[in-house]
Amino acid sequence: MTESFQKAAEEAKVLLQKPDKDELSALYGLYKQATVGDVNIDRPGILDFTGRGKWDAWNARKGLSQDEAMVSYIELVEKLKIKYGI
Repeated sequence: MTESFQKAAEEAKVLLQKPDKDELSALYGLYKQATVGDVNIDRPGILDFTGRGKWDAWNARKGLSQDEAMVSYIELVEKLKIKYGI
């Protein structure tokens, strides 16, 4: 599982086109959940729009096991490879 996850993480970096904002948020949230687990830091301040967006994407995956997050991440990367090419 971990090997497939690492491969998917590398493939996500070399897509021919950049995924849209929602897709990037989903990738980030699933990656953090898979590698760290449930969010373990405070939500960034109101003026940190990027930080808050990333925190929200990660927090949306709260409760998902790290293995489930890895599987979801791999599946999402596979869909993005079809959509954007690699």
